[in-house]
Amino acid sequence: MNIALIAHDKKKDDIIRFATAYKDILAGHSLFATGTTGSRIMESTGLTITRFQSGPLGGDQEIGALIANKKMDLVFFFRDPLTVQPHEPDVSALVRLCDVYSIPLATNMGTAELLVKGLERGDLDWRKIVKSEDGEVL
Repeated sequence: MNIALIAHDKKKDDIIRFATAYKDILAGHSLFATGTTGSRIMESTGLTITRFQSGPLGGDQEIGALIANKKMDLVFFFRDPLTVQPHEPDVSALVRLCDVYSIPLATNMGTAELLVKGLERGDLDWRKIVKSEDGEVL
């Protein structure tokens, strides 16, 4: 599966702890991340990650484009709800695209842990069926 990892500045340590804890599960998938988040996760875990621009520089939009083109299966986006983000319209657009295309989205550690355990059990394999029915290459 294609998985996006994104975190606002004050949530980067959380997503690194998450990726470290679930490294073995994540390693079996294609990982994508915005700039600094991707760099920090790779440094901490050794996971291979395709990196995009930083979120404020268009990274959120790059991941959104993958979602819109049915090339993303799961998004972990650790958002900071207490800090105003200068690129909030991009953040909202990404969340909206997840809703439009039925992409599972975790915005905090609690939901992320549920989704990653579901990923491990195969609960998200329905994504493969949806892609197959759409004629997408798996």
